[in-house]
Amino acid sequence: MPGISLAVMEHRLNVDPAHKSMVQKKKHMEPEPATVAKAKVQKLLKAGLIMKYQYPEWISNAVLVEKPNRTWRKCVDFIDLNKPCPKDSYLLPKIDKLVDAIIGHAMLSFMDTFVGYHQIPPCLEDQEKTTFITDRGLHCYKVIPLELKNAGATYQRLVNKIFEPLVRKTMEVY
Repeated sequence: MPGISLAVMEHRLNVDPAHKSMVQKKKHMEPEPATVAKAKVQKLLKAGLIMKYQYPEWISNAVLVEKPNRTWRKCVDFIDLNKPCPKDSYLLPKIDKLVDAIIGHAMLSFMDTFVGYHQIPPCLEDQEKTTFITDRGLHCYKVIPLELKNAGATYQRLVNKIFEPLVRKTMEVY
């Protein structure tokens, strides 16, 4: 899958070096979520978004959350990893100001960037910290997962950088 070059943007965790790495013990999954997790991991592997990993210092649990439509969302419990990371204070746009900025335009177009996060790589030294465990073994992300602290700020920084010549002239980004 093509993505953003490390030269353009990468996600850094900036984990406090004084903080000890954490290995979460694998949590038991009921049969239905375990089957779904297996399929979702296979899909992520096939798409090239994750890879198998050995000997990580950080391990988080994969968790499946049932959505209102009775399907499942795979998440990773990065609570132990997010805790020692400082907050990125990069400002996100205010929604009310974005709405005000588009009033009066003859044409509006919206682009859904659902997989936008999956275009941004983590810096190489942080990649192993995204390792998660399932019945399929240990895997780490080759792209930033949504659950990482500051992922939203990194994504906003990227779209602002890419669309800088157009922002506030012909488009708004969020």
